[in-house]
Amino acid sequence: MQEIDFSDRFDDILAKDGRYAPRAYSILMDVLCYLTSEAKRVSSWDIMDEFRATALSQYGAMSYYVLDALGIHSTKDLGEMVANLQEFRRIGRDHRISLEAFAAGYDFKEAFLSPYAV
Repeated sequence: MQEIDFSDRFDDILAKDGRYAPRAYSILMDVLCYLTSEAKRVSSWDIMDEFRATALSQYGAMSYYVLDALGIHSTKDLGEMVANLQEFRRIGRDHRISLEAFAAGYDFKEAFLSPYAV
């Protein structure tokens, strides 16, 4: 029996838009899979909020710096990544998800650095 490989290197997306590291897409896909595991539809804000929680959980005080190294500097970047995932059919399109909402999202420095400010 052949083993199934569920890994995705996102080579097709990276060939078109190399701003974000493959690990950035992996984190975002984990977030999207978690949010949709209950078969509910999600909004841009749901994605941003869960992405923040996931990054803080995984990387703690280093979250901001890890995300920066992966090419993610703002919630607008999350929106661009979601648009790429939609364009390359990794996820479906949904009217609740908009680039405008991502552009109006939270401040990255505040979201990822302030929980650890002394």
